[in-house]
Amino acid sequence: MSMFSCGWLWLYAGAILMLMEILAPGFVIFFFGLAAATVGLVRFAVGDAFTLTWQLAAFSALSIVYILVLRRWVQSIFSGRLLDTKADFENDYIGRLGKVTEAITPPKPGRVEIGDAQWTATADGAIAAGADVRVISQNNLTFKVKEIN
Repeated sequence: MSMFSCGWLWLYAGAILMLMEILAPGFVIFFFGLAAATVGLVRFAVGDAFTLTWQLAAFSALSIVYILVLRRWVQSIFSGRLLDTKADFENDYIGRLGKVTEAITPPKPGRVEIGDAQWTATADGAIAAGADVRVISQNNLTFKVKEIN
């Protein structure tokens, strides 16, 4: 049996196509390679009765079947799943403590330091620099704060 017989050529083509999937996104070429490898294995099993016409027909049919049936399933295995963390990033700072670095005099906002960052802050009443505050609400990147006594 020659290394360049029809069955081996199908297996080589299948391996090359499957490896080409690494270079091309979309996860489609892999199934053409899988179809080619399947045709190569069937060629070994059946022998000369599996003529070139039947090989090409089988390759076409198997490519379509593999793409339609297996693509979504295999893609879900490789892409993974998202976890629903239910993180509430909009209200992440509510309740945190900070210190006023620039006095807040309504309606003019001031600045507060929360953690290691400075933020724009508003309040219902005037709050002097250096006062300790608690975040009570958030509007985009502006916090509404309340002085802690």
